[in-house]
Amino acid sequence: MTEEGVNGLSLSEVARRLGVKPPSIYKYFDSIMGIYDALFERGQRANLEVMRAAMEGVEPGLDALAAGLEASGRWAVNHPATAQLLFWRPVPSFEPTPEAMAPSFEMVWLQRRALADAVAAKQLGPGADSDEALYVTSVFVSGVIGQAMANEPGLPWGEGRFSPLLPKLLGLLAALYPPKPAGRRRS
Repeated sequence: MTEEGVNGLSLSEVARRLGVKPPSIYKYFDSIMGIYDALFERGQRANLEVMRAAMEGVEPGLDALAAGLEASGRWAVNHPATAQLLFWRPVPSFEPTPEAMAPSFEMVWLQRRALADAVAAKQLGPGADSDEALYVTSVFVSGVIGQAMANEPGLPWGEGRFSPLLPKLLGLLAALYPPKPAGRRRS
């Protein structure tokens, strides 16, 4: 996929590189879509692991969210072909199975928990514990990853024009979902 593009994967090329005849591949995968599904699941699991590891030991809330998304972005630019399969679905008619999607749902849960922790810590207002805030966060990170991969391919995460913008974009969450000011006590 790295050499020919994600959509350039073929059963015959996989077989050739493995040193087997193409029909042998059918013992393991029923079609090229089965191979894509396995690659999708493998990529989702790898991305989940780097996100989870980055969030562990970090202050819950916005710090954990930023650490997880930075790690995911770094992983994506280091694995561009797999990231394309995961985030942009370049293969017509490919739909991952529920099993392949399971790690993605766990990544969403980690992000949702970080947003809820940010609300509990009064880093963000109550509206940040919502699907909308999760979607906004997703747009921020996928936009940064997409721009970095499209316009600065091969440039490490944290360098260039785009990936350094992620912390600034995440800072906008407080503007979109402002924490409630502390109430004044009456004497």
